[in-house]
Amino acid sequence: MGIIHPPVIVPYRGYGTNKKVYIKGMVLENRPEFLAHADDKRSKNLKHMVARYLSTAIPDVEIRISFAGHEKTVRTDEVGYFATWFVMEEELKHTGWLGVEYQLQDSEWGESVEHGEVLIVNPTATYGVISDIDDTVLVSHATELLRKLRLILTQNAKTRLPFAGVSEFYHALAGEAANPIFYVSSSEWNLYDFLVDFFATKQLPKGPFLLQNFKSGLKELISSGGGSHAHKIEKIKRLMDLFPSLSFVLIGDSGQRDPEIYADAVAHYPHRIKAIYIRAIGKKKELDQSLVKSTAVHGVEMLLVNDTAEAYIHAKGLGLF
Repeated sequence: MGIIHPPVIVPYRGYGTNKKVYIKGMVLENRPEFLAHADDKRSKNLKHMVARYLSTAIPDVEIRISFAGHEKTVRTDEVGYFATWFVMEEELKHTGWLGVEYQLQDSEWGESVEHGEVLIVNPTATYGVISDIDDTVLVSHATELLRKLRLILTQNAKTRLPFAGVSEFYHALAGEAANPIFYVSSSEWNLYDFLVDFFATKQLPKGPFLLQNFKSGLKELISSGGGSHAHKIEKIKRLMDLFPSLSFVLIGDSGQRDPEIYADAVAHYPHRIKAIYIRAIGKKKELDQSLVKSTAVHGVEMLLVNDTAEAYIHAKGLGLF
């Protein structure tokens, strides 16, 4: 009917090997740029967060993706996502962060261009890290609805806080070998720009975010971070299968289902998990001993820690850095 605003390409950080690369993004209607400052008023933070959940996804839009001399055309699905694999005829010569170009092909709105990036994991990496975000890296109070909503609606990427010592611990894990860190979280894709800003502001290691499905509407905002965590299992499996020679350190918290999800990962990939660190959150000060025993059978310790320092000391003792 001619009332839709011009679409905006939102590229997400991709990842892959020098042979195979996963690229993902979304097309939204006229999504504004949310610039945060430490002295922003609560009303501005509220406005920005609500706007993130009122963005409209646009289906059936054609996008041309250019990467490492290769091009591919994809269309957004019924909920606005596009995702594809680039399989290289010749191995990529460079690792680390490489650029990707995205171009809107539908002439109705013009040919807008966006730029993103993908992480090509260095073959010399000694292991990888898979980490949750809420109440693992970012203080979120995810198990307490009112406290969680107050943080989401009144704070921004410049004022939200990480747990003490997380930046130092994660940089130590990344090490000189450029070990990749993947952030697998039940936060929604709505919060992608917030997370990019937060991690840069707090000087946390840069890595791809693997998040939960985009949500639209105030009801979804209220339930942000809740619901099923089954998508985490799927994303962990994708990473394990994409990097078959890489072992992983798993980091999460006791507030939701990280212990169960990580125990499942050990069961399916018993020789590829180096350690599991679970931050004790709220009243959950003990781990299910059946889960602890199930990972111990495979020589993997699932450790409940009260703070980052405990995990740091244990990891150093294992020779992880």
